[in-house]
Amino acid sequence: MSTLLRESEGPKAPTQRSTRYADDLHAWVQEQVALLRAGRVDALDLDNIAEELSDVGAEQYDKLESAVVIVLVHVLKWDHQPERRSRSWTQSIEEHRLRIGKQLRKNPSLKSRLAEALDDGYRLGRVKAAREMKRKTRSLPADCPYTWDDILNRSFETDGDR
Repeated sequence: MSTLLRESEGPKAPTQRSTRYADDLHAWVQEQVALLRAGRVDALDLDNIAEELSDVGAEQYDKLESAVVIVLVHVLKWDHQPERRSRSWTQSIEEHRLRIGKQLRKNPSLKSRLAEALDDGYRLGRVKAAREMKRKTRSLPADCPYTWDDILNRSFETDGDR
């Protein structure tokens, strides 16, 4: 049975699961949402719903870590290439600090993973910064020399910013 509907009909709960999770994620999601809204809990694909929910949680951590990486790349470049400091670095730091704050406001439970995000973010940020600076990774500190206060609050100004 096809669950395709004319747009004017709106979503309806399918009478049977007609789309496999592995075949069409979008259609599968729409069917699962319709089943939930119709109260058809017995027809839900619970294993795959659990997997998708787990992935959503992981994505929130990944967004936090990604913003931390970008801040750390620019902070490392700032400290190890002072002659190349630029307004674009300060603007990128500012933008990604805002992204970190937004992730933590929207997902307060991520605060329990800040140390992990800093460790993971530094390892990747160190490699990226070294590549961008055309240096060997080992030329940068092996352990993160920055605190959360540095990442979120340290001042970065170029001569043109003053």
